[in-house]
Amino acid sequence: MKIDKSQVSLRPTERLDDLLTHDLHIIQSDEVFSFSMDAVLLARFAGIPAKGRVLDLCTGNGVIPMLLTTRTAAAIEGIEIQPRLADMARRSVELNGLNDRVLIREGDLRELHKETGHGVYDAITVNPPYMPLNGSDIKLNPHQAIARHEISCTLEEVIQTCFRLIKPGGKVSMVHKPQRLADIISLMRQHRLEPKRIRFVHPRAHLEANMVLVEAMREGKPEVRLLPPLIVYNENNSYCPEILDIYYGAKEGKE
Repeated sequence: MKIDKSQVSLRPTERLDDLLTHDLHIIQSDEVFSFSMDAVLLARFAGIPAKGRVLDLCTGNGVIPMLLTTRTAAAIEGIEIQPRLADMARRSVELNGLNDRVLIREGDLRELHKETGHGVYDAITVNPPYMPLNGSDIKLNPHQAIARHEISCTLEEVIQTCFRLIKPGGKVSMVHKPQRLADIISLMRQHRLEPKRIRFVHPRAHLEANMVLVEAMREGKPEVRLLPPLIVYNENNSYCPEILDIYYGAKEGKE
């Protein structure tokens, strides 16, 4: 879809960014929230059904739901607790003509089951706040602090929400920091989500992982696959071929 950027109405501090090669355009703001590679990797990694109902928790400016529209005909929803971010996501959805594909909810993910009921989604994705609260000062504005720190929801609350909302046999996909992997696996099993696929993301081949992708199945059997590591940069500081494929390759399919 061709968009005349000069005709797009943006709030102060906002900009309009092109997203990959999918002809998607995303309203961004460094002051509030800007998506990064973790969101793109999660949208490609997640096991998504061809149809049904898909939910993205902690959706931010809606980048993951919009990316998922390139992979599935399923109805896709996102929920975001921050009104300003939810507004950005809704306007991006409308801008891309995806109102019939993507629904953005504003609210607390911990309360969503009261509106939707239990066990209603075929797949859930989540890029949650990475940093636990440890009593130290948070030197960020409130929008950035909520996006990065476990202020509005903890890791356990996110995983508990996933269990409440996912159908038996449905898949939950998460991107997080490797330092929290033991917590993620422990909490998933505690809430009857069995980890099935794990993939570490390394900035360079000789460096330790700085992201981990985890996919779990509700009521799944205890068997997990460790996928080959995903390396972001070559020795010459260019993107590795698989990263280029994730960003600019096939629009459909899954790992």
